[in-house]
Amino acid sequence: MKELALHATNVISARDFDFQLQGRQASLDDVLPGFQTSDRIGVVVNRPCGAMGVSSLLMAATTRFYDAHRLQLGNEPDKLRIYPDYFIFHVGNCQGSHAQLDVWPPHKEVIVDDDAEQILEAINDRGITRLLVEDKPLSSAVLLRETLASARSRIVSVLAYSPVGRMPQGDVCCAHGPNAEAYVQKMLGDSGALLQLPEHEYADLLQARERLASGGRVVEQYRRLALHSAFGMLTSNQELSLQTRHYIAVSNKHAAVVLDFD
Repeated sequence: MKELALHATNVISARDFDFQLQGRQASLDDVLPGFQTSDRIGVVVNRPCGAMGVSSLLMAATTRFYDAHRLQLGNEPDKLRIYPDYFIFHVGNCQGSHAQLDVWPPHKEVIVDDDAEQILEAINDRGITRLLVEDKPLSSAVLLRETLASARSRIVSVLAYSPVGRMPQGDVCCAHGPNAEAYVQKMLGDSGALLQLPEHEYADLLQARERLASGGRVVEQYRRLALHSAFGMLTSNQELSLQTRHYIAVSNKHAAVVLDFD
């Protein structure tokens, strides 16, 4: 599988991607200000194959990473075999396989409890600097103060995405051509097989991708988000995990805070 995915370095280039910000032509640097190849991207995924809705941005960032190392890349012993430190956080259960998007090695596919504290802990543990969350109504979140402080001190930008790639309030667009979309389709195929999705659910995913097509390109929409709001989009689940309840029990009463967005 990864022989195929690594070949993306020879198939996909920066020319495959176009950005718009508030309807004007833009760049990856406009969407993720100050972006560096050392940035660590984290995508929180709450449903099967949800990351397909942000696949264009993820591949554009991956291409930027490869551009910085392109002369050194290869499978030969004297070459550099490296992947960007981008992570998928599967909430509750495995939500798919993202190796075709060069989320690799497999330890970068992280399954976390469906609990805001546990999700944010996993994000902190991987040193995420750019956070992508599924756009959804804000939910109250119980978080340890130190977990919040760590995230606030490090995460520099947040985007909300739709699992189907379109959102009414999107102010960011990323478009890509057929070369890049071929890898998204392979990712969906791998994920459908891994999750044993019913045929009608898999067909719905393919139709959602088809609806993003415009002028020979696939166009995804996102919206910029304040980090505080992202904490309320990590999960809609309000039940605390056993681990989080344990943390609170062994800490003093000031250890946790409740973020209420009502």
